[in-house]
Amino acid sequence: MGADHDHGQDHDHSHGHPHGSAPVDWRDHGVKVVPGDQLDPNTAQTPGMNRATAINAARAGAEKIWAGTVHIHPDAKTGAHHHGDLESVIYVVRGRARMRWGEHLEYVAEAGPGDFIFVPPYVPHQEINASPDETLECVLVRSGQDPVVVNLDIEAVEKPEQVKWIDPIHRE
Repeated sequence: MGADHDHGQDHDHSHGHPHGSAPVDWRDHGVKVVPGDQLDPNTAQTPGMNRATAINAARAGAEKIWAGTVHIHPDAKTGAHHHGDLESVIYVVRGRARMRWGEHLEYVAEAGPGDFIFVPPYVPHQEINASPDETLECVLVRSGQDPVVVNLDIEAVEKPEQVKWIDPIHRE
């Protein structure tokens, strides 16, 4: 394949000139690096966890996503909540996450370092730090800018059903 091959994708060759307009100042409107020690804790919170914003419109110019961190103290659990019509992806950096979800938090699954957790829109859920002595540290990405957190007052079942993930694409 030569350098001229387009890999079957249509794309604009104007490089920095979206829609034929003037050149973009990529220095100020390009990549942003937000240092991990400069995250913003002024975001919607749920009891039992600490969220901090890394990427949003105000901090980095993002228009369609929000990203940040969440820390849950040892043996702590959040209140039940959902995030409206937003999709959420949680990446476990350190610790052991136990997720409960459902109308009565009747389902449960665990995730460890390197695992990804997907939370669809409107799913009532609760994050639990399954470790008695290690902080659960995660990276969180959401599909929108609004800091939607709807805290719920629901009665949880005593023994939730364990749910294992099955790859829907590569089932055998």
